[in-house]
Parts: sequence; structure tokens; C-alpha cells
Amino acid sequence: MTTRVAAIDCGTNSIRLLVADLPDPAAGPTAPLVDVSRRMEIVRLGQGVDKTGRLAPEAIERTRVALADYAAEIEKLGAERVRMCATSASRDAENAADFRAMVEETLGVPPEVVTGDEEARLSFTGAVRGLPADAREPYLVVDIGGGSTEFVVGTRAGGVDAAISMDIGCVRMTERHLHGDPPGLDEIAAAQADIAVAVDRALEAVPGREAATLVGLAGSVTTVVAIARGLTEYDPERIHHARVSYDAVADVTADLLAKSRDERLAIPVMHPGRADVIGAGALVLRVIMERAGMDSVVASEHDILDGIAWSVQ
Repeated sequence: MTTRVAAIDCGTNSIRLLVADLPDPAAGPTAPLVDVSRRMEIVRLGQGVDKTGRLAPEAIERTRVALADYAAEIEKLGAERVRMCATSASRDAENAADFRAMVEETLGVPPEVVTGDEEARLSFTGAVRGLPADAREPYLVVDIGGGSTEFVVGTRAGGVDAAISMDIGCVRMTERHLHGDPPGLDEIAAAQADIAVAVDRALEAVPGREAATLVGLAGSVTTVVAIARGLTEYDPERIHHARVSYDAVADVTADLLAKSRDERLAIPVMHPGRADVIGAGALVLRVIMERAGMDSVVASEHDILDGIAWSVQ
């Protein structure tokens, strides 16, 4: 018997909803979940957190509006269980209690402000179910978010071997370094150096250089892959499990960083809420591939959101 659940992932840049039917446990570990509804809104909850240490009132309000819409959708679709996980921005903020109170009032359940380690494990669970047979183990799964990037190494059968979260998300790196439109070469160099230090620490901790396959998650990765594939519209089915070379990622990254925000907005696959931070997200991916010695990345549309859903059963 299937169970209908709702999962909400509230990150630094976006808030996402998945309502899904989980398979009967008797169906075995390879049985997939079935999407009922999958939605995403850019709310930029982490606006200014790296500088101020606080969630901006307008960012909390944007998140409340999106969450109220999700709550109505969950009720309409009859989800039996709900789990909401809040990640980097709400871990870092001094006024996180204001955010938690808003969520409980709007959604009816409190948010779980997960640790970086738990965030990484949920991402891994969501990503590795259903990977194609040619994706050799062990996997290095990287989830490039707005405030942080999670690095996880493990196998399908054995699960997570090691995980670490680093503060090098696309919003954080943009706010910290990439101020020009387009950013100057000195700004890009500073961002790259900052990212490289964090990536090297992460790859030594997990250890990522021993992995056979790099799996990339979240909007920065899927957008870069969509551009590299020359898609004329964002198509999750064509992006999911697509493999893109390091050279293609490097070319896309250089092009994005050379463009203005308006030029990035004109790219057919670009979400309007991602145009100002995609250069930093692409740079994080490129540096990870370079420092890990990976010649390609496999994109996954299944990530922490799917991991949250699986965890509800």
C-alpha cells in the first residue's frame, strides 16, 4: 500500500515542494516514489545573511507567501505526513526563531533545521536511487545550494561513507565576491580562490578524489547542464542523468561569468530568480570538477527533496 507524503526543502535561494506516493515497503528497495506534485519558488531566504547574520524581514515574508500556497496544495492533495527541512540560511541566522514561528503558524508543523551532515545524507539518498548502471561507484554527490555545498561519498548498497558541508553556495559567493555586472576578473579570481580552499578541505575530509562518479544536484548544476546540452527550454527529463564533460562545464562557466544579468536572463533555460547567482554556482561546479580530477558530471533532478520524502516513511 502506498503512502502519500509531502516534503519541503527550504534553502538559501529557493523553497521546494514534493508531494509523492511512496511505494509499499514490500515492493523492495529499488521501487521508485511517484511524483504527484513538484514545485519550486525562488524566495532568497538567505538574502544578506552572510553579511548581517540575520534573515531579512522581506525574505521571511516572501517565504511565508510561498509556504502558504504549498500548505493549500498539501491539503488539497491529501498528504498523510509532512516533513519540512530548512537548511543553510536558517542555520546561520541570529533570528532563526522568527522563521521557525512563521513556519509553524503557516504550515502547522515546525521546520527541522537540519545539520549540514544530515542535509548531505538526505541529498545522497535522493540522488543515488535510480542512477544508471554506467554510473560507477563509489559516488561523490555534490549539492550546490545558495548558502552551502554538501559533499558526500558513498555507495548505493552501503550508503554514506563520509559527508561534509561547506559555506560556498551560489548566493553566498555572489554576495561575497561577484559584485560587477558582469563581474571583473579580480572578483572572479577572488571567488575562485575562496571556493578552491573550501573544496580542497572537503575533498580531503570525505575523501572525494577516490570516487569514480561525480553526481551534481540542485539548480546551478541542472542549469549548467541544460545550457551545455543546448536545450531551448528547461526539460527535467532530458537533464536528469545527463552526463556533461569538464570542458563543457568550463566553457559554460566562462560564458556565464562574462555575461551581464540581462544577458543571462535571455538564456532560454534560465529561471529568472537564478540569473544573478548562476555564475557563482557554475564556478563552484567547475572548481569541484577540477580539484577532484573529474572529467564529467552526471546531473540529477532527484536530490535532498526526494531524500526528505523517503525519510518520512
